[in-house]
Amino acid sequence: MSMIRAVVLSPEVEGRLAIKEVAAPAPLANETLVEVAAISLNPGEVRTAMTTDTVPRPGWDLAGTVLQAAADGSGPPRGARVVGMVRSGAWAEQVAVPTHQLTELPDAVTFAQASTLPIAGLTAMHALWKGGFLLERPILVTGATGGTGDYALQLARLVGAKPVATVRRPEQVELALASGAEHVVGSGADLSEARQYGPYALIVESVGGTILTDALTMVAEEGIVVSFGASAGVSVTFDAMKFYRSGPVSLYGLFIFNELKRVESAALGLKRLAALVAQGRLTPRISVEDSWENLPMVVKQLRERSYPGKAVLHIES
Repeated sequence: MSMIRAVVLSPEVEGRLAIKEVAAPAPLANETLVEVAAISLNPGEVRTAMTTDTVPRPGWDLAGTVLQAAADGSGPPRGARVVGMVRSGAWAEQVAVPTHQLTELPDAVTFAQASTLPIAGLTAMHALWKGGFLLERPILVTGATGGTGDYALQLARLVGAKPVATVRRPEQVELALASGAEHVVGSGADLSEARQYGPYALIVESVGGTILTDALTMVAEEGIVVSFGASAGVSVTFDAMKFYRSGPVSLYGLFIFNELKRVESAALGLKRLAALVAQGRLTPRISVEDSWENLPMVVKQLRERSYPGKAVLHIES
């Protein structure tokens, strides 16, 4: 049996994650076999790996080279540089990726840059779509220096919106401004500073807790709050009367894997995002770039929120 190395859940070791030998993937007819060059980390997959035993092979985002094209003729050819995503198991030397979940990369886009696009980039793009026509309209992005928040700011400026960003630390203000924020405020325990720039046509919300509570009172008539994370708390209490008296307003729960089933495939969205990177119109913010051998240390940094933007790990075979 052919073997590869992959990150597996190992509750018995410190950090719960270890690189071990596993059976090489056997692609289905509609799957492309990819030799992985780079992966990026996301809070959701890390939280699951650290707190449950439900996903023995973690990892969502990957970029690399096609080792074997899909047998059914779909997808990129052998040797193509690609970016893609899977529901689990991306942190490995080789991954079988359904062809509707990957796309070929422009030459100008590096593997490191590409690996940041699937979860963070697609989530930001789908969240903005929920806001409809955003030209010259104020929007609010909470947790704006995280991977998704940063992409949301950049994409918002590309569509002509007026983004307001919330950040946790003073040193993150310049980062948010560089990504396109028109105004930057501290989030603290509430959104009181942000209220002056609203009401908002769209609120891209990833913090949860009291931040989401405040967001629900700051959305404009016919506006929408898109919730896709809960880094500050999963339980939310809000004033229902204030919410429904704001007019026809909406709260939308966005989980990107569900969106990709009902809106459009990851392949289409990734192609669009990769083209923007190649054109210099979208900039992946990579704060940490390291070997996957150092995964436990980088995971610890992510959980402690030690860096803005994305962390990318390179796979050495």
